[in-house]
Amino acid sequence: MVRLCHRTPHIFDLLILISVGTLIIYLALPFRFASHYPYIKEDRIEDSLIAQVTANVSLQQSFDCIYQDIIKNNRFVYDNPLYHEGILRGEEIRPGGEYQPEQCRAKYSTAIIVPYRQREKQLHAFLTYMHNYLRQQLIHYRIFLVEQSDQKPFNRATLFNIGAKIAAEYGFPCLVLHDVDLFPLNSGQMYACLEKPRHMCSALDHWRFHLPYRGLFGGVVAINTFQFQLINGMSNLYHGWGGEDDDLYERLRAMGISICRLAPEYSEYTMLKHKPEHPNENRRALLQAATLRQQTDGLNSLVYKEVDRRMHSLFTHIMVET
Repeated sequence: MVRLCHRTPHIFDLLILISVGTLIIYLALPFRFASHYPYIKEDRIEDSLIAQVTANVSLQQSFDCIYQDIIKNNRFVYDNPLYHEGILRGEEIRPGGEYQPEQCRAKYSTAIIVPYRQREKQLHAFLTYMHNYLRQQLIHYRIFLVEQSDQKPFNRATLFNIGAKIAAEYGFPCLVLHDVDLFPLNSGQMYACLEKPRHMCSALDHWRFHLPYRGLFGGVVAINTFQFQLINGMSNLYHGWGGEDDDLYERLRAMGISICRLAPEYSEYTMLKHKPEHPNENRRALLQAATLRQQTDGLNSLVYKEVDRRMHSLFTHIMVET
């Protein structure tokens, strides 16, 4: 009995160590993520894209651009130094960061909307890489940088709403809501809209290239302008970090709109390191009432002051106070 009493604490400690070790392994390994999810297969991607362009797309070319090879020859391009060192030579990028191919007629027009504040180095890297990347896709696109100039907590969703509203004024039928610190790694990730809203960065290096949960709908998403307007855009109440992406997902679900993704080998992105934003302490309470506010909180309640709008050589700069 004496020996047993001396042994029991050691056995108990050993069991605790085993339990803690198992938990650490579980948290570290990728199988805990939603690594398997439905996706559109390669041979269906082009058929799923919606061919829509703005009114100013040139009609001088006698034939449409061909996208089959771009999708089929999907490859890792982030390690190519030419994508990072400067704007590649080729067709001229128009003022405002607008581009369309000259050798053929683009079938897709896309507005890239980037919310922004005080990330100069990341912005320079983003503009260089993305212009080199997007021009290889033979699409018509324009980069809209929406900068919050006031000192209020960063309101990413409101900046997306502002960018979507202005992009619609330019006639863009497709919106890509894009964080400035995320770069696509694979050449076949087409920056065009599908029939369903698309979560584009489902294989992010920050999450070890695995999807954390099926309802994640943030970072980089593509949605056609009509659908974004139909759901009343995004909520304007998320001041600070977190919650607005899940709110967007709930808005889509409430309207019976499901999302889609491409295969992981098309959806790999890298996230640049950055200082995190201050979290929104009210994000959980706001999310619980997301669909209740949907008809009154969004594009139709958007209030902001446009301080300036300039056509830079690589982007359309919209400076606002929220």
